[in-house]
Amino acid sequence: MSLLPFQNASSALRFADRHEAGEKLAQAVLQEVTQLELTAKFVVYALPKGGLPIAQPIAQRLGCPLDVIVAKKITRPDNPELAIGAVTADGYVVWDTQRHSNAAVPNYSDTLKNQQETIGSLTSAHQDDVALQEAHAHAHAQLEELSPNSPRFSAHGAIALLVDDGIATGMTMAAAIEAVRAQQPAQLWICAPVAPAELMPFLHTYGDRVIILATPHPFYSVSRFYKAFPQVTMAEAAAYLQGT
Repeated sequence: MSLLPFQNASSALRFADRHEAGEKLAQAVLQEVTQLELTAKFVVYALPKGGLPIAQPIAQRLGCPLDVIVAKKITRPDNPELAIGAVTADGYVVWDTQRHSNAAVPNYSDTLKNQQETIGSLTSAHQDDVALQEAHAHAHAQLEELSPNSPRFSAHGAIALLVDDGIATGMTMAAAIEAVRAQQPAQLWICAPVAPAELMPFLHTYGDRVIILATPHPFYSVSRFYKAFPQVTMAEAAAYLQGT
């Protein structure tokens, strides 16, 4: 899939809103399917809530089910914007190994310095465990809220498309990938309107196909590549899942 790199947020390739981005991404996905002459079963999974306006037109073009995979960032209270990992509602976890602290292994040194380092590492590990539990509870609660409008569809043997409104660090996408891979799909495609260019090797490692419309540099955040980027309400999310 060819990419459309652009260099700054003022580019003409900046998306008007999620609706426009979803339509453009749906066209790219359909083109890929047509070129590959695929006749397999498809299932589209959105990462809610922002991924739903992007995923709905894709599911409509493919004539396939639309479902959700809920994944939430794991963050610490002292820096809620920095993801140290991500977890799905059904418990699949990925960690950023550079930022996640595992429980320390005591070295039995009697020096005060080493004792303090061990205590600090154990405290950090405890904080990560608490953060994981909080993120999992948040993901589970959102899935429960969406479930009445989202019948479960299995990816087993199907081509599964994971869709979000943009990929910044790749943490929530990586956790969602783990959850979908466990269902043994025939293929897993990663689809989004925008992602950092430096993240592409990582995405290609995880996905059988990667369809990204634009790979801006510098990136900073997903929202800066949309002219309008409002929060998707729960009522709107339910409507997308119901196809209304």
